[in-house]
Amino acid sequence: QVQLQESGPGLVKPSQTLSLTCTVSGGSITTNYWSWIRQPPGKGLEWMGAITYSGSTYYKPSLKSRTSISRDTSKNQFTLQLSSVTPEDTAVYYCARSNVLKMTGWVRDYGYWGQGTQVTVSS
Repeated sequence: QVQLQESGPGLVKPSQTLSLTCTVSGGSITTNYWSWIRQPPGKGLEWMGAITYSGSTYYKPSLKSRTSISRDTSKNQFTLQLSSVTPEDTAVYYCARSNVLKMTGWVRDYGYWGQGTQVTVSS
């Protein structure tokens, strides 16, 4: 059974860089497609970006200048970095897996999800 687990700090100061890691077990990140998705309070799910089985990356255009996704295949992990954060970046952040490249926040598009981690941006 594939399992995903997000980890990282729950509180980040404005203007700093948010860094989260998704650790995958039960499956390799060298297969399938791996996304970061977030849900701000009171809003819907927002796809942020993805890394493919081959290491290619895709980003939501409005976040591209601040977002970087990378991976460590030896640890079976992939990482999100979001720079210059503001309180508007406060959200629950999820990592998820899909069988084809998806750039949506639709739950049904992803077969596996992490439990999510709350990140608050505040001084």
